[in-house]
Amino acid sequence: MSTGGAPPSIDEIAAEADVSRRTIYMHFPTLDHLLIDATAGALNEPPVEAALGDPAVADDPVARVEALVRTLLEYSPQSLPLGRRLIRLTVDPAHGNAQEQAAPRRTPRRVKWLEDACKPLRSTLSEERFQRLISALTIVVGWEAQIALRDVRGLDDPQAEQETITWAARVLVEAAIKEG
Repeated sequence: MSTGGAPPSIDEIAAEADVSRRTIYMHFPTLDHLLIDATAGALNEPPVEAALGDPAVADDPVARVEALVRTLLEYSPQSLPLGRRLIRLTVDPAHGNAQEQAAPRRTPRRVKWLEDACKPLRSTLSEERFQRLISALTIVVGWEAQIALRDVRGLDDPQAEQETITWAARVLVEAAIKEG
């Protein structure tokens, strides 16, 4: 797709990934779901990995989470429209398709990024507290938080959006550190 050609078919994707069509459909109920998720990943993964790989934030979980938030919001103009479509596909799946109903709703990319950002806390928090922190951060870091701020709160200032999301994420990490 990056070459500007037509989107690949499920058969082409399965052949390239060396998996069956069934395997693909277990993870992505529709071709649209797969393509949107892959595109969002391609947009966000390189800059997120660079931000989390920055030696300046290596041992500071607060700085790492802030870097993650800043990076995701920087790429938001390109990825949020995809996020809205992906949320629509995963929140309101087609009715009657048992395979689609049983399929995972979203890839765990954000959870992995949050776990990576909070990695310095693994040795200081119990597994239960660490997982609770990741769950709490999942609520405030991502497309859903942006949509709530824009559509529910009416916030249309990107700077205020970034400050709000960064503040919420920082407060959660600092509370986990204090608690741990």
